Amino acid sequence: MNYSLEDSLEAWEANAEFWDGYMGDNSNEFHRLTVRPKVSELLDIQPGDYVLDIACGNGNYSAYMAERGADIVAFDFSPKMIELARKRQSRFADRIKFCVADATKRESLLGLKHAKPFTKAVSNMAVMDMTEIGELFRCVGQMLADSGIFVFATQHPCFVTLTDRYMTPHAYYGEAVEGQPEKQCYYHRSLQDIFNTCFQNGFVVDGFYEECFGNNREFPAVIIVRARKTGNGSRACPEKNYGDDDT
Repeated sequence: MNYSLEDSLEAWEANAEFWDGYMGDNSNEFHRLTVRPKVSELLDIQPGDYVLDIACGNGNYSAYMAERGADIVAFDFSPKMIELARKRQSRFADRIKFCVADATKRESLLGLKHAKPFTKAVSNMAVMDMTEIGELFRCVGQMLADSGIFVFATQHPCFVTLTDRYMTPHAYYGEAVEGQPEKQCYYHRSLQDIFNTCFQNGFVVDGFYEECFGNNREFPAVIIVRARKTGNGSRACPEKNYGDDDT
């Protein structure tokens, strides 16, 4: 991995306004047609769900869940993105709590937990943007209720990469949306690496899709995974004293 956490943050701070404007209130065609349908099927949001939205961007998917009766804690690494998300989704201020947090740091992640556990967690197209994912999976497992689920969509590591390496984790710069101010850092991991991260942290995979985009129906652009908590993780995330706060 040749690029730092600071490199990633700098890129997303620079791209935040462009990204918010591009996604608007309804997100782009790729998200609407390729990502959201199967994420939503596997997540199966129900009224009363308490959901952690990981790397929430401008909050469009948080709003989608709030409309279906869920309460959400949504976070992103970029303070600018969170500022924009709060403005765009202000009509759901009673259901969505937007926070700045670092998905690679245990203390930052655990700061998102309150007295009641999350029933579900979701991440739309962000795992490939993270310098490290072990802490995220460990802490999400600890913050979920028993049998809680974590649904994540990320680019298909077999078919979407700008390099000629597959087995070796590595990083490279790329452009998610044509015209964005700065290229972002992508972090490639094999399917083996992604699934083993699930298994090592107390999850079983009980839902999986490979989704194509546009007219290309043979080479999927996205994997969508449902990981269910079993409580058998090899490295538990330490508990935090959360007091009586249940908000």
